[in-house]
Amino acid sequence: MSAQTDSWDRAALCVALLRFAPGYLGGATIRMRASPRRDAVTSSLEPLRMRRLHPTISDEQLFGGLDLAATLNSNQLTENKGIFEISCSAVLAMAERCPPDLAAKLAHQLDRDIGHCIVALDEGAEQDEATPPALSERLPFHIAPEGRIPADWAPVPAGTSTVDPATVTSDADDLTAVTVLAAQFGIDSLRAPLLALRVARTHAAFHARTILARDDLETAASLVFPHRATRVPQEAETESTPPPPEPETDTDSGARESLELPDGDMLVDAVRALLPPDILAGLVPAGTSRRTGGDGAGQKRKGNRRGRPLPSRPGRLDGRSRIDLVATLRAAAPWQPIRRQAQPDTTGLLIRPADIRLKRYQEQSDRLLIFAVDASGSAAVSRLNEAKGAVELLLAEAYAARDHVALISFRGTEGEILLPPTRSLVQTKRRLASLPGGGGTPLATGLQQAALLATQSQSKGLTPTIVVLTDGRANVALDGSTDRARAAEDAGKVACLIRSQGFLTLVIDMSARPQASLKTLAGHFDGPYLALPRADAQALTGAVSAALSV
Repeated sequence: MSAQTDSWDRAALCVALLRFAPGYLGGATIRMRASPRRDAVTSSLEPLRMRRLHPTISDEQLFGGLDLAATLNSNQLTENKGIFEISCSAVLAMAERCPPDLAAKLAHQLDRDIGHCIVALDEGAEQDEATPPALSERLPFHIAPEGRIPADWAPVPAGTSTVDPATVTSDADDLTAVTVLAAQFGIDSLRAPLLALRVARTHAAFHARTILARDDLETAASLVFPHRATRVPQEAETESTPPPPEPETDTDSGARESLELPDGDMLVDAVRALLPPDILAGLVPAGTSRRTGGDGAGQKRKGNRRGRPLPSRPGRLDGRSRIDLVATLRAAAPWQPIRRQAQPDTTGLLIRPADIRLKRYQEQSDRLLIFAVDASGSAAVSRLNEAKGAVELLLAEAYAARDHVALISFRGTEGEILLPPTRSLVQTKRRLASLPGGGGTPLATGLQQAALLATQSQSKGLTPTIVVLTDGRANVALDGSTDRARAAEDAGKVACLIRSQGFLTLVIDMSARPQASLKTLAGHFDGPYLALPRADAQALTGAVSAALSV
């Protein structure tokens, strides 16, 4: 059986289990682009009669709220019922665009454990475009079959089982087994083993069994753990010493078999065989962070661009904020009968300052890439040309992503801002072509200039990211003196300052041989380190793009 066929078989089993006990399992993530293949999977879930959700759905649609027209007509508080008023099944379209607040609200509904089922349709094209973790970690299944759909594909038949999964018998050894297995694959969330146990019970009930079997745990582990794994367990070393004697067990006919991890780690092998091939490539080293790309948006905080609307808030009109008329009327409507009794001669709606609701919008900041380029004499002319070519290619990508770029050169005894934050490719290329070389390596001064520029840019609503290209042979201190030891110490201090400001920094080693001092410097930054001794401009560009997700 091929890997692609096997992935479709697992998808069929996930759909069958979800149809069998949707409220007990809670849902699934379907990561597939819109296509006939995805239509075949989603159509197999039609018996669940799912309500459709959208990333911009309002709280009133989800949880109910005031019916403004009915309240004004009847002078009595009238409320609408929301989707989650009773247990229901729902499908969330474009789950990769789900905002964090909506993901938290949906996660809260699943945590209430009252029988809701949510299927997240994830259409993300890139690795960083995915369903928010707050929601995805509460969904046991990750359905992403590969290749063409088999002609006879269909969910696994459920038979005539009427066993309730919640009544399937399990003991502490079952939870211990799946918890240990999750830890071996680097899964730190305790929800994963709990979900695996639920899937195991559902699998047993699906086959009309009231007691868990080893096959139930193996199946659950293979469906719940592979997409959550963050590391591959190391093979255990074989020892020549004989295994310890097995404890005596009762041989009663009614005793169930032990479900502890068997010799040979059968459960580990079952999950390891299903790990995605690029699992290690998608991991980010501890202490580093990865910025999302695509539209060039930076952090969602104080920014220079207005994003999607947010729920309105109470406030006073100050001439700058816009009033949310509908929200204001909704806040005032329940108080109209009481206010009418206090002011019977007044006509029209009675609005108080406390009823005023102001509009809010999500603010996003553009990203700024600050390139600090070593132009000293120790950086060979060929390496400097490669750096220029790489920066030029990166600038083109940054321009396509609507990022700002800045260029800092350091050589001799000082650092110089050759190009302030801009989006102009023509001006950037012109400054790059005239970038001179030669002199000492004032690394600390160059980092200081980058830190100052990053701080200034952040105050203007940009999200700065610093890229340092150097060979690491710092020999000029901050005061201009030629002292290698002091120059390295000053560079480390400035790096710690940059880290304290929360700026993401990437260190690129351009020397012929990797320099230990630059690895240490990257540790001060708490950021990635790339050693590219023989990379051309294209390779350098690809490495930087992968590290920063440009």
